[in-house]
Amino acid sequence: MEIILLKDVEKVGAEGAVVRVKSGFARNYLIPHGLAARATPQQLATVQEAARRQQQKAERQRAEADTLKRKIEGRSLTMQLSLGAEDKAFGAITTHDVCEALAREGITVEKHAVHLEQPIKSLGIYEIPVRVHPDVTATLKLWVVKA
Repeated sequence: MEIILLKDVEKVGAEGAVVRVKSGFARNYLIPHGLAARATPQQLATVQEAARRQQQKAERQRAEADTLKRKIEGRSLTMQLSLGAEDKAFGAITTHDVCEALAREGITVEKHAVHLEQPIKSLGIYEIPVRVHPDVTATLKLWVVKA
C-alpha cells in the first residue's frame, strides 16, 4: 500500500515522503495514529503545497537571519568592567549582559544564542559568536574597558 507520511517515522521515512508499506501496518498503526495517510492525488497535492509553504518560510527566516547578522557585525559594543587592586575584576560580563547591551542598540537576540565559553573577567577585545539561525552565525566585537 502506498502512503504519505505526515510525520517522521523511524525505519520508514521522513515527513512528506511517499512510501510503500504492508497494508496491515498502514491500516492498523500508521493511519490510526495520524502518522500517515493514503496516497491519493488530493493528499499528494496537499503535501506538496505544505512543503512549498514550509520552504518559503525557511527562506524568509534565512533572509531575516542574514539581515540580523549584518546588523550585529556592523556594530561593536563597549562594556565596562570594574577592577580593584592588582586589576582583579569585580564581577564579570555574562551572556545576559551582552544580550541587554544588544537590546539597547535595538538588536534583540535570545540569551542562548550568545556563545560565551566563560564569563569575561578581564579587559580586552573579544569576538563573540552569536547564532541567529541554525545556518547563520554572526561575530560580535566586544570591547571591555575599565570602569
